[in-house]
Amino acid sequence: MYLQFAWRYFRAKKSANAINIIAWVTTSVIAFATCCQVLVLSVFNGFEELVRSLYSTFYADLKVSPHAGKTIFLTPQQISEVRKQPYVAAASLVVEEKALLQNGEAQTVVYLKGVDENYTRVSGIDDKIVRGEFAIGSVDEPGMIMGSGIQSATGISTNPAFNTDPTTIILPKKTLSKDPLESLSEGNVTATGVFAIQQEFDNQFALTNINFVRQQMALEPDEYSAIEIRLNEKENIEDRKADLIKLLGTNYKVQTKYEQNTNLYNTMRTEKWAIFAVLTLILIIAAFNMISALTMLVLEKKRDIAILQSMGSRRSQLRKIFLSEGLLLGVLGAATGILLAVVISLLQLKYEFIPLQGGSFLIDHFPVKLIWTDFLLVSGAALLIAFIASWFPAYKASRQPLNLR
Repeated sequence: MYLQFAWRYFRAKKSANAINIIAWVTTSVIAFATCCQVLVLSVFNGFEELVRSLYSTFYADLKVSPHAGKTIFLTPQQISEVRKQPYVAAASLVVEEKALLQNGEAQTVVYLKGVDENYTRVSGIDDKIVRGEFAIGSVDEPGMIMGSGIQSATGISTNPAFNTDPTTIILPKKTLSKDPLESLSEGNVTATGVFAIQQEFDNQFALTNINFVRQQMALEPDEYSAIEIRLNEKENIEDRKADLIKLLGTNYKVQTKYEQNTNLYNTMRTEKWAIFAVLTLILIIAAFNMISALTMLVLEKKRDIAILQSMGSRRSQLRKIFLSEGLLLGVLGAATGILLAVVISLLQLKYEFIPLQGGSFLIDHFPVKLIWTDFLLVSGAALLIAFIASWFPAYKASRQPLNLR
């Protein structure tokens, strides 16, 4: 019944044309705000998915590392137990350390990662090779796969014929010495491949044979920096993390790929909800228009209110009629805005007609990803604001004196 009254009042021609105009402006502003909110959230979802796919190339689903210090001790039995778990698709031992990379007079500091032959199964690095191949070599003849930024900085080529000087890696040893030079080790590597993921990785990371790095750093037989694990598809990452802690004990730190990049994901989420909050201000502005429209409608419908009172309508019923009118404006605006946003997003997914400005991005268009919880959030915010905005006019309508003149 309340919605029938609300719909009739919404469609009926008002004596004051301004009421119609304000009502339609209110609906349009709500539609615009909700459309913008859904589009912005969808774009952030798209960028978050893109970043996760890029970072999953270099960050494993789970990583076991030390709580303190740089290295952990894992016996062959422990490593075998990890690899035998039904939820583990692959596991790779790694040793990580900062190193100085030299090619003649050119040199740069890199984050060197010694990996074993299982690393390509744990990461997606082999799909990002743009020159050469993924070949880590052996302890005596180590190969090196470097980021494209490192190659640009040092001029190292994957074709040995173009390298006039040996490619040298200088690493710190585990044990320090009084003589600083004795605390460093030096070894030659052969560049075998170049990868390109994104600037953060391309300018910093180089991969090589894990046994070569362990030898240069003088590590003990069972000593590593970490073991990285890729899970089987559809595995719950948090559940598997708990299983791994039970298996290895609490002496090790087990992190998911999201926990390895907590700052990045927290920043992205903060930016997403900050922009959502700013766009919600547009809805609040629309709420003032709604208050004006409903207040004018209450003044115009004084006679209708009096008739309903004389027929025995309670104040709560009168209040619900005008609350329904406000919610109707909110529903029409939110539904229109969400529908428009879905249409634009689907067109963007298919035709990619909204480009990203500049040519240094990995993609040339805005990525979008629709998530149903965003629809609930946006529509819920719109209806909540509409309900709050219509409360005062509805309360005023319920307090109108009985006057049939």
